[in-house]
Amino acid sequence: MNTGILDQQTQDSKKRLASLVQEGRAASTVQLEKIPVKGYEQVIKVTDNQSQLTAIIAIHDTSMGPALGGIRIQPYASWDAALEDVLRLSKGMTYKSAVAEVGFGGGKSVIIADPKTQKTPELLFAMGSAIEKLGGQYICAEDVGCTTEDCKIIRRATKYVVGLAQAKSSGDPGPFTAWGVFRGVQSAAKKLFGSEWLEGRTIAVQGLGNVGSHLINYLFWAGAKLILSDIDPVKLQRLAAKYGAKTVSPDQILSVECDILCPCALGGCINDQTIPQFRCKAIAGAANNQLLKGSHALDLRERGILYAPDFVINAGGLLNVAAELEEEGYHPSFPRSKIHRIYDCLLAIYDIAEKNKDSTHAAAIALADYRIKYGLGKRITISFCGHYRGPSVNDRSSEILENIPLVAIVHICASLKPPNATLICLRRLNLVLDIFYSLFNTNGFYQVRRWKRSNAF
Repeated sequence: MNTGILDQQTQDSKKRLASLVQEGRAASTVQLEKIPVKGYEQVIKVTDNQSQLTAIIAIHDTSMGPALGGIRIQPYASWDAALEDVLRLSKGMTYKSAVAEVGFGGGKSVIIADPKTQKTPELLFAMGSAIEKLGGQYICAEDVGCTTEDCKIIRRATKYVVGLAQAKSSGDPGPFTAWGVFRGVQSAAKKLFGSEWLEGRTIAVQGLGNVGSHLINYLFWAGAKLILSDIDPVKLQRLAAKYGAKTVSPDQILSVECDILCPCALGGCINDQTIPQFRCKAIAGAANNQLLKGSHALDLRERGILYAPDFVINAGGLLNVAAELEEEGYHPSFPRSKIHRIYDCLLAIYDIAEKNKDSTHAAAIALADYRIKYGLGKRITISFCGHYRGPSVNDRSSEILENIPLVAIVHICASLKPPNATLICLRRLNLVLDIFYSLFNTNGFYQVRRWKRSNAF
């Protein structure tokens, strides 16, 4: 391989990106077009002729806070296929955020492009410009086809991005997602066999991407017998050799006999065609939207297959990137403690479904709807963390304080004497300081960052 050519290409990409940033061309050429979709707050078609960008941003629900979700880059067969995918994904993020109580809403975006041949700095920068135009209604992160390095380019155009590979950011969410899935697999074992111990259990993993490859490492050290499959034969053989695993082809993995099946590829793998083929006792994987239809969860129940709802078991990555937006700043121990609780949450969902004689998917949806209805974990106050300023999770008293005019709070705090500084007064003072701190964004522009729910539809 000619490294000189690769170095030259890298330098050329950096020069083109620097030129875009300096001239601000992307922001002026990116076009946003709203598409009315029932049940969604905003669905936006994004185009940019200069970078050949065609994308969709879907904001499903922001009752709990601004929408947070990754950017998926994929060569969809059609516009309709891309639209269907982003709608399903953004809706899933609403439920995922609600159950995880991170104080964010549901959003997702897709770029219709081949990440191997069509992903350019110009395309990523244009996507960032589109996200910036939404003013914080949607916060993006990495996803399939979009890496943390890609997010660094997107960050050049917008401040509304998390999961960057840099200081004060949460970085790659893959290991955290995988650990949550591992805990979910343990919860399935506990429900089925009375113990979370995985020693000697046969576990089949479909897809060895960023999450799947970390997951099999955790499963290996827990003593599981692994059956692996991936569309990349070189990667498959390398990881199989590393962990002493059995391999099967992608069209065989869903029908192998195993204790627990872990789908970690793309969604829709549980459908009318695959359900009769399953020879597993439980399905607990990282893939989003594993059920092609919600009714398929009932089909699994009738066949005696335990299903760990995907938007619950794979919430580890969301918990990780959300942690960098908290007032305390990002620390890996904070999401770790929350991800551990995925185990308990799933056990509770299994029990609720069993008592109600309903599917685990329905039980998880009911839990999410309840939290959204009563605003449990809703993001209602201003916070600052790292490169992003936005709301943070707090209690109702902060919401009342936020509605008091700023000048009035300043006068109240100025009139207080230290002996009379009660807890409420301190809370008001902290709020004032927070607001003053939020008056200037990272680029030095005068701006107050307040979250307001979109009333587009």
